[in-house]
Amino acid sequence: MGRLSMKDRFTKITLAGVGLLGGSLGLKIQELRLADETVGYVRRVGSVEECSRVGVVNRAVTSIEDAFSGAELVVFCTPVAQMSALAKESLPFLKPGTLVTDVGSTKRDVVKQMESIFVPKGIHFVGSHPMAGSEKTGPVHAYADLFRGALCLITPTSVTNSRALMAIEDFWRKIGCLTERLSPEEHDALVCRASHLPHIIAATLVYHALGHKPRKLGLLPRICASGFRDTTRVASGSPDMWRDIVLSNRDRIAEELEGYQSTLNRIKEILEEGSAEEVYRFFELARTLRNNWLDSKQK
Repeated sequence: MGRLSMKDRFTKITLAGVGLLGGSLGLKIQELRLADETVGYVRRVGSVEECSRVGVVNRAVTSIEDAFSGAELVVFCTPVAQMSALAKESLPFLKPGTLVTDVGSTKRDVVKQMESIFVPKGIHFVGSHPMAGSEKTGPVHAYADLFRGALCLITPTSVTNSRALMAIEDFWRKIGCLTERLSPEEHDALVCRASHLPHIIAATLVYHALGHKPRKLGLLPRICASGFRDTTRVASGSPDMWRDIVLSNRDRIAEELEGYQSTLNRIKEILEEGSAEEVYRFFELARTLRNNWLDSKQK
């Protein structure tokens, strides 16, 4: 059980996947000296060279055995659809008592799959989701303070080892996160409204505004300015990543889209009524809700 103590320093931390999140995590681990060695597992030789060039890990490797053997902590940073297959490949090289977590944006499927792979072998999986990121991708965009002040949602279940849970929470707090515990089901319901739905809305707005040839060729893209840019920023995110996210949480997203459609229908009714007072109240309430949210984030 010594492997589950609140360690100031691990012998070896393995980051399975070294993109923006994995790379930023590797930089912070090195800055804080949380491990004697931080190893990144990547699939392409070109990624090894890129990771070495920007220094996000001590070593980047394409060998499963080299990456996972001797690791005391493993963080899965791949797209969620790739996690279970890689977990199965890593299993022969992980010892009982190893801590495993992830950074996936959905949790019900991921936690169920990872627990079924690791728990029977005495390996301790605890689901995590640091609410940090960017529309940019790849280790070249990584930076050590990406997680500073971010909320990291921890998703234990009835089979989660209590000491492993505390160790993973301790790790994320050292990285700079605040932590909250949610069930995987609660996580997917809340994050759907806060993250998944806004991404779909941003992508839909881009399609609607720019997906049709304007009457005056080239004019509409010039008319779209900073408001359009800020509203649609997340639509520049990785299609591979977002495909996996929305498919793994599609039932929740469908429910939220119905609710959002109801809100749009109500706005349409207000406009058809032509009530200046109702239109004002709509914008005033939105401004108040957003400003209250910004104030809470600053506090």
